[in-house]
Amino acid sequence: MVMLDTNICVYILKKHPPYLLEKFNHIQEIHISAIVYAELCSGVTLSPEHLQTARQIQLQAFIALTTLHSWDEKAAVIYAKNRADLKAKGTPIGNMDMLIAAHALSLNATLVTNNLREFERVPDLKLENWVIE
Repeated sequence: MVMLDTNICVYILKKHPPYLLEKFNHIQEIHISAIVYAELCSGVTLSPEHLQTARQIQLQAFIALTTLHSWDEKAAVIYAKNRADLKAKGTPIGNMDMLIAAHALSLNATLVTNNLREFERVPDLKLENWVIE
């Protein structure tokens, strides 16, 4: 199972780099966390007003091609444990990234991101970077 991080979704929506679209189109099933969806919706809302409608339509078309997963209790428990462990080690990551990582772990998904430096701190999280050819 492949789950996309927010930055990968943004690259795909912007069609840059172009080879990401090719990769996206060849994966059978793409999964998105509700946390990533929230970040994408926030991006649309923060867009200049004259671009919001077009970006909302584009986002909905993109989301229709994915499986959207709701946040659940299992992800919450994994979040709490990993957040505490990373804080104790002095290597915490951002709250939104930790929520996304916990969700991927709860689903046993590989997280596709261009933010390996942050996510590599999370134990047992499977990662891929599609931006590197």
